[in-house]
Amino acid sequence: MDHEAEQHTPPDRLKADAIGFVDALVIGLNSTSPAYSLAAAIGPMVVLVGVYAPGVIIASFVPMLLVASAFFYLNRADQDCGTTFSWVTRAMGPWAGWLAGWAVAMTGVLVVGSLADVAVTYGLLTAGLDDLAANELIRQALTVALILGMTAVCVVGTEASARVQTVLILAQVACLLTFAVVAFYRVYTGTASLGALRPSVDWLNPFGAGGAALTGGLLLGVFIYWGWESAVNLTEEVANPESAPGKAGIWSTILLLLTYVSVGVAVVAYAGTSFLTENADEEEGVFALLATEVLGGWDWLLLLAICTSALASTQTTIIPASRTLLSMSRRHALPKSFSGIHPRFRTPHTSTWWVAVVAIGWYLLITRISENALYDSLTALSLLIAFYYAMTGVACAVYYRRQLLKNVFDFVFIGLGPVTGAVLLSWLLVEAVADMADPANSYSGVSWFGLGPPLVIALCITTVGVLVMFAQKLASSRYWSERPGVADQPGGRTERDPDSTAHERS
Repeated sequence: MDHEAEQHTPPDRLKADAIGFVDALVIGLNSTSPAYSLAAAIGPMVVLVGVYAPGVIIASFVPMLLVASAFFYLNRADQDCGTTFSWVTRAMGPWAGWLAGWAVAMTGVLVVGSLADVAVTYGLLTAGLDDLAANELIRQALTVALILGMTAVCVVGTEASARVQTVLILAQVACLLTFAVVAFYRVYTGTASLGALRPSVDWLNPFGAGGAALTGGLLLGVFIYWGWESAVNLTEEVANPESAPGKAGIWSTILLLLTYVSVGVAVVAYAGTSFLTENADEEEGVFALLATEVLGGWDWLLLLAICTSALASTQTTIIPASRTLLSMSRRHALPKSFSGIHPRFRTPHTSTWWVAVVAIGWYLLITRISENALYDSLTALSLLIAFYYAMTGVACAVYYRRQLLKNVFDFVFIGLGPVTGAVLLSWLLVEAVADMADPANSYSGVSWFGLGPPLVIALCITTVGVLVMFAQKLASSRYWSERPGVADQPGGRTERDPDSTAHERS
């Protein structure tokens, strides 16, 4: 953005036209942490569905694409960096909007520490410093330093973040493609060292292992695709904000599908189901085990892929959380202190540092309990993710309800698709709650108040959110005076505006 345009940027707005469509797409891709997510999920998926894991990955893509459609059309109506918070408020009122925004913000707090820990661990392993990687004190100190460093990059500017992300995604994709190509080559030449299997089209059938197994697989699928909407959280900072961020979100889910399926098939083909089942509890460590088997002396490439994946996601995961807090503060749904924007860099530096500090505190606290407790906190993510994705899908249909019966296209892509995605995610949410209620299904295998730790963590986060919400309402009722609106055309013009731009006029 040129200097003249920057001078006309309102003091409470982020830097407009800071990045383009490709930059937003890269950030959306990196936010999912492809290498790390696939490494963490492929073992448990194979335990559930065997060779049909690639099919489950495809099935998991369906609700994500349907919800991505909701993000696209709601972004056309409201280019607010608070995305789900702002949209649900606009369509369904302040109470629903506040809870949805809280869920988005808390996902970042829960996961940033874990991602940074993985980045540090695999960075040390890549460099051959295995002893340092095993030293808990050193690893945690480096993790905290990494979170602070990546937060500083986010504060310095969205352009700087985009440049870093471009380098990281190129390194990650290059490493993953090298691994997949070598794995396929060794399978088809008969030189694979494990229980190799020849790939079959049947592997793409998500129903091959039965309905119950599919349910568990889809729950894992929600995790591996989560994060693509970070591109849309940058809507105030992307050129052509009415359409580019939404398109970046949709295309990121499609590119993720292609990446996950191709690498997933390569992993299953090379390792076979026995190896992956036996090492399912290794989480992302399964790729470390496979690296030497597939690449030999070049095993550092796969370790580097996981490192860059987690490193990139450490940075990008801060984006939706910080910008949601900014939006909530501008709208008087949180204290005004969260809405500070850096006078030089035009980034939400106050909310960004808040996310980092709280995430560090959570990471250090939960690792004091146990490493398994850290994994339990990540499991709790699926509840928050399914909740706010489902809310976004419903909000799209509710907000555009007068448009839905005007033609088949709008009915399918603005109404039926997003609602179907919301229903699927709501079903997964219910299934996840039932599963997490049993302590035996948690990583730690212990009981917290008679329930599994992941469910207790999710309930505690929700309880804290409700308390903060009521406290803020008592402090300032302005946000809660807003009323839902309805769009009278696909572009999002609101007939009764719920004062969504109140923060601009205040």
